Amino acid sequence: MLSDISIWQNLMIMIGEATIIIIVGMFLLSFLVVAISFYSIKNGQFYFPTILKPGLVMTEGFAKGICRFFGLDDQELVTFFIRLHNKMNTVPFSKIPYNKRAIFLPQCLRNAQCPAHLTPEGLVCRRCGRCEIGAHIDELENLGYMVWIAPGSTLIKRMVKKYRPEGIIGVGCLMEVKEGLELTDKMSIVGMGVLTATDGCVETTMNWNDLLEVALLSSPE
Repeated sequence: MLSDISIWQNLMIMIGEATIIIIVGMFLLSFLVVAISFYSIKNGQFYFPTILKPGLVMTEGFAKGICRFFGLDDQELVTFFIRLHNKMNTVPFSKIPYNKRAIFLPQCLRNAQCPAHLTPEGLVCRRCGRCEIGAHIDELENLGYMVWIAPGSTLIKRMVKKYRPEGIIGVGCLMEVKEGLELTDKMSIVGMGVLTATDGCVETTMNWNDLLEVALLSSPE
């Protein structure tokens, strides 16, 4: 009996020590990731991108906590993650033909009096002229893109399953784009993110040239 208790105590001590080592290791890794990220932001250059991307994903909670502790804007870290993700995916995305790429626009870009109705494939633009979406959808579809106005991530998953795009451009606010890029990584699809200029649920705005710049990345065709 005493032997069993001793073994159990030793096991608990080992688990406790291992937990402390893991926590300390995660903290140090998070601190390193934050330091490299903000140094990269300051100098306008990506340092150790192959380490930073998985590091930011692994240590997100710790990294945000460190940012808040030192009075840094953790949104800058998320913005940097999106820029880093786009940078690393630029070459593979450029190799995908336009007709195998998809664009998901957020419904918040439309006018408050938008007459579009929700369908199983998202909102179908009626080209009423109340906002800029219709004209840009025509331009993108003429290139060969599949374009959807998405009310949520469920539609994205359904359209990906149905049409099998090889590359996706997601448009949205900071956290929507971040979560969308993480989703494309999980689905093994090359993802690119474009941020809206304003946040909110109604009549948000965006710089359409930012979207076109990504959309026009060279295609083999």
